[in-house]
Amino acid sequence: MTIQWFPGHMAKARREITEKLRYVDMVFELVDARLPLSSRNPMMDDIVQQKPRLILLNKADLADPRETDKWKHYFEEKGHAALVINSHEGKGIKQIVPKCKEVLKEKRERQQAKGMKPQAIRAMVIGIPNVGKSTLMNRLVKKNIAKTGNKPGVTKGQQWLKAGNDLELLDTPGILWPKFENQAIGKKLALTGAIKDNLLHLDDLAIYGLEFFGTHYPKDIKNRYNFTDEEMELTPVDQLVLITKKRGFRDDYDRASAMFIQEVRAGMVGRYTLDRYNEMREDFND
Repeated sequence: MTIQWFPGHMAKARREITEKLRYVDMVFELVDARLPLSSRNPMMDDIVQQKPRLILLNKADLADPRETDKWKHYFEEKGHAALVINSHEGKGIKQIVPKCKEVLKEKRERQQAKGMKPQAIRAMVIGIPNVGKSTLMNRLVKKNIAKTGNKPGVTKGQQWLKAGNDLELLDTPGILWPKFENQAIGKKLALTGAIKDNLLHLDDLAIYGLEFFGTHYPKDIKNRYNFTDEEMELTPVDQLVLITKKRGFRDDYDRASAMFIQEVRAGMVGRYTLDRYNEMREDFND
């Protein structure tokens, strides 16, 4: 499967984010817990540079908790604060402000030593499409969106969102998107819904998903589609044909593929992590 989708405007997006960084104390980098590395912009470290960062592994309810724990420790070993959250249900959200205060402890202590009163922490949320950025922001501000005062960002058409007394978020509608040339990353993003379905062949994506689950989560795929031991030995292509028949779709493989993909995305097949920590060790270059 070849996914050819290289969106432009990277330079413009990078410039906008860089300009906005001056207004915030730290950055919330939102990633999909099912693919913590593949859902990161490869230019993120270069863009954010030394600005304090909190990496939020979102959609943890859909991910393999064993893998999520490994990735959380990975980011922490790289010197980043990290939290595992589920913004849809609000799990882990209450940990964000305390973690921010922990990250900015030295800076805030210096400010207090100079006689400055503690101010609300100002943060910017960055994340690729479909990682839950809007849901997280709505959770944090409790949908009570309001400008919070005379801040530099407001004059540039940006909006500060008040999230309680301790946190203010800089609303940034422009979202950076990874320019990926690695087809494996493209498949992972596609399976989780980060890429529009009309940009690829659904049967190819379904076959990729069946192969992945058959390798890493065979019990889940067996239970979900009532596969026998013999059927588990079939190729992913033959399994897709079998699912099509089992669901009464006759020869409509596209319909069966779409159904399978949606069930994977919804967590109906089981919790899964596409970025396998042990398998990606050799790719770590940062």
